[in-house]
Amino acid sequence: MDLIMKKLFLLPIFSILLLTLNAQSQNRNRPTNWPDSIYSGKQGGFHVQGVAVDQKNGYVYFSFTDKLIKMDLSGKLIGSVTGFVGHLGDLDFNTDDGKIYGSLEYKNDAIGNGIKKALGMQDTHETGFYIAIFDGSRITRPDMNAETEDLLRTVYLPEVVSDYEAEVQVGDTVRPHRFACSGIDGVAFAPAIGSSAMHKKYLYVAYGIYGDTDRNDNDYQILLTYDISHWNNYAKPLSQDQLHHSGPKKPLEKYFIKTGSTNYGIQNLAYDPNSGNLFAAVYRGTKASFPNYDLFVIDGHQKPIESQITLGNDKIKAKTLSLLQAGPQDTKTGIRGWHFPWGATGLCPLGDGLFYISHNEKTKDGQQQSTLYLYKWVGSTEQAFIRDK
Repeated sequence: MDLIMKKLFLLPIFSILLLTLNAQSQNRNRPTNWPDSIYSGKQGGFHVQGVAVDQKNGYVYFSFTDKLIKMDLSGKLIGSVTGFVGHLGDLDFNTDDGKIYGSLEYKNDAIGNGIKKALGMQDTHETGFYIAIFDGSRITRPDMNAETEDLLRTVYLPEVVSDYEAEVQVGDTVRPHRFACSGIDGVAFAPAIGSSAMHKKYLYVAYGIYGDTDRNDNDYQILLTYDISHWNNYAKPLSQDQLHHSGPKKPLEKYFIKTGSTNYGIQNLAYDPNSGNLFAAVYRGTKASFPNYDLFVIDGHQKPIESQITLGNDKIKAKTLSLLQAGPQDTKTGIRGWHFPWGATGLCPLGDGLFYISHNEKTKDGQQQSTLYLYKWVGSTEQAFIRDK
């Protein structure tokens, strides 16, 4: 066998060996047995918004609206970050830099003013939407301050502020908030949708969307995509008395997904590398013309489609994404999704089809808490997940 033939013969063997070593390396970073449940403990008056897991180091992070909680997988409290007077929402863990990313809102609607009232804060007219970036290695004790301790940076998202503050014509009425944008909530790192290049991850940020039943511009979910490679140039410490405006002018992409209206948009967004899809958990909408599912799965393998969609009185060019062709299908709209009661307060893929899903609960004395339970993705017509025991 000549040298060229030997190389051609050995190349597939080396490729298989490399894939095997990569898989073994990934498996070493995972617990051999995930705990069946992880309890957050009682965390005050604000409910849980999202969860993220650092698989390599064995930590779980909970967002409880005005605080971030860090625990180990046994449920032992390691530390917390407090002092937020805005809305800390969904979380995701970025394996590339080892940091926790979350949505952070400052606004003067029912949610924003409710938080300030509960905290005894004065109302403010300043609006700001940010991605909060936590250095988990610096979270080492309870009640660390979000502003005064060097563990948090924030990046401003002017695209969201622009849509939130805009007015639009819907029928004969001028309505506040373009696309019914109420801010942001769901966040996730995922490859480019519809691309075979899996090594590069982008940050996807989901709009919160008001669920008004008397407007037609809120029937699409909206995702912004960002390349965070140079976000160190934007990231600033948090100053809640004087919100900064340092951030990228525009996202790389703005995607629309027709689901029917929901109450406050995608609450939890999660990329599952096992399936290659994005999972979107919502508070179901109330429009009778839609199926009002609790869970949607965005097909990560289908390329975005150049479309023309109707929003308000306008038709706009937009890139739309496809829902996974699985699960129940509404006969009137063709929309597919699942009725599943959990996930809007925490949805975290672990690999191999396993997920931690938050079951939030309020105690008799008004304390909010969450228990993460281990689930297995099924995605059948009958059910979305089953408990993995």
